[in-house]
Amino acid sequence: MTSSPLKRFLEKHRRLRTALLIVVLFGASMVIGDGVLTPAISVLSAVSGLQEANNKLTNGELVLLACVILVGLFALQHCGTHKVAFMFAPIVIIWLVSILSIGLYNIVHWNPKIVHALSPHYIIKFFNHTGKEGWISLGGVLLSITGTEAMFADLGHFTALSIRLAFALVIYPCLVVQYMGQAAFLSKNPKSIPNSFYDSIPDKLFWPFCIIATLAAIVGSQAVITATFSIVKQCHALGCFPRVKVVHTSKHIYGQIYIPEINWILMILTLAITVGFQDTTLIGNAYGLACMTVMFVTTFLMALVIIFVWQKSVILAVLFLLFFGFIEGVYLSAALMKVPLGGWAPLVLSAIFMFIMYIWHYGTRKKYNFDLHNKVSLKWLLGLGPSLGIVRVPGIGLIYSELATGVPAIFSHFVTNLPAFHKVLVFVCVKSVPVPYVSPEERFLIGRVCPRPYRMYRCIVRYGYKDIQRDDGDFENMLIQSIAEFIQMEAVEQPQFSSSESSSLDGRMAVMSTRPVQSSLSLIVSEQDFLSIDDSIQNSRSLTLQSLQSAYDDDNLHIRRCHVRFQLPSNPGMDPAVREELMDLIQAKEAGAAYIMGHSYVKARRTSSFLKKLAIDIGYSFLRKNCRGPAVALNIPHISLIEVGMIYYV
Repeated sequence: MTSSPLKRFLEKHRRLRTALLIVVLFGASMVIGDGVLTPAISVLSAVSGLQEANNKLTNGELVLLACVILVGLFALQHCGTHKVAFMFAPIVIIWLVSILSIGLYNIVHWNPKIVHALSPHYIIKFFNHTGKEGWISLGGVLLSITGTEAMFADLGHFTALSIRLAFALVIYPCLVVQYMGQAAFLSKNPKSIPNSFYDSIPDKLFWPFCIIATLAAIVGSQAVITATFSIVKQCHALGCFPRVKVVHTSKHIYGQIYIPEINWILMILTLAITVGFQDTTLIGNAYGLACMTVMFVTTFLMALVIIFVWQKSVILAVLFLLFFGFIEGVYLSAALMKVPLGGWAPLVLSAIFMFIMYIWHYGTRKKYNFDLHNKVSLKWLLGLGPSLGIVRVPGIGLIYSELATGVPAIFSHFVTNLPAFHKVLVFVCVKSVPVPYVSPEERFLIGRVCPRPYRMYRCIVRYGYKDIQRDDGDFENMLIQSIAEFIQMEAVEQPQFSSSESSSLDGRMAVMSTRPVQSSLSLIVSEQDFLSIDDSIQNSRSLTLQSLQSAYDDDNLHIRRCHVRFQLPSNPGMDPAVREELMDLIQAKEAGAAYIMGHSYVKARRTSSFLKKLAIDIGYSFLRKNCRGPAVALNIPHISLIEVGMIYYV
């Protein structure tokens, strides 16, 4: 049985696709909830050992100390992982060796026969004697494996094989020996169940263990916080999270990011959980339910990956889902019994985040569908002629739109309301594609919107959901180079299309590699400092624009400002029409570029249902007003930005 029938079945049923989206968003929201609960339980559990050393230390003072450590942890996130990562490996190695050593000590000292517990005979015997109570206890047993998933947060920095080897050969044996040691200790000291870990440590080693446990808790929390940043960034790239500021914290290690808004939200929620519960048992119930839910949803989605991505049979996916889903389902059902005892916290957190993500995705799709169904007719543009019925002035107009084909409705506002427009127009569409990374050679797609005399082009810039859109100031140069190469390539390979009056001209795109500007085959490039540009270029600008540009440069000294000059090579065999088009492109580049975007207001139609009006007019409108603007998210220079208001009735 192949995957195509199942794929067609999902494509035909919209409600099933919506249900699948909700499951995915629920799983992602649980991961964000995990980013709230992991620091709380890790740090609070680590410092709880201080009560063993000082009985006078109250719960309030213990919680205060945990909160101070948590505030420090989140306050240092802006520095980036790479500045403290050199300490992580030694801390984790010392921690693993320590728990392995204390586990072996407790086994030998208290009860060497505990090694027989490795036999599955005893778990069967345990369930036979305990029945329902044994099943409910699985909600606490699963805490022995929670936290190990944190190392998969670094899957982007290490290979999958290295993580598998680290888990199978190092982490898993250390954990098993440590828990066996605690069991051996408890077999002789049953009164120490509430704090078995610290009670099982010899008095002389208590303080070293307390310090290394706190440091290990910080490292584990750091991994989950970083994972939360990554998943929020990926959700945003896929249109499922509001725009946020993404800071690339390392110049050398790709993928290390920091999101200020998410960082402070996580800190506030983590402190609220710590102060609100003040008990590791209650937080553990919430933490266990969050981790188990993430595992169960991941297993379900993995079955779909087996079918649709790996192209394996549905039978194999069903067997995978039944085997692992049954095991995780047993633990999940036990964890659900703890909902009244703190387990409600991750459900509430995930419901809030899932609501935000679904509303944003719903509003974004409605806005995109409006643009899709209200495109400007190419026949209307062709009827206006190459001048578009207005004056075409020197310069490049970069019109940003979410449409990959067609002319957005907002363009008609310019043509009908402005007396002049740029001589060269480029419709820019920034797309996030469902792959991790897009190589620079495949990032730019260039095409022509109208015949050659119109000087109208389309550029689709593709990013993967793990790609970082760097603000390096070189976008315009790469765009000009790509369009120039497209013009020459089109003249050689498809000369009939460049002058065709056919309305089907739009949609034919070519991948143009974004090589360094010095390697352009179409243009001769010279680069000089921005401050020493030819006086004729500066004099062509008004004094107001020059002063604004100077103020912009003063505020952005960290960006290397340089001016790239393009020149046509001396090639007598070049087609005169191609040469003229390239000259217009170069002159437009020298005159300057303007970034044109729509400042949209999305509203529900009057005939819409109450829920739709609530989602669009209140929910989506609130998120759009309080998230980062599209111009900021796309690193568009404010000095060159033109925004045009437009109301979308969806």
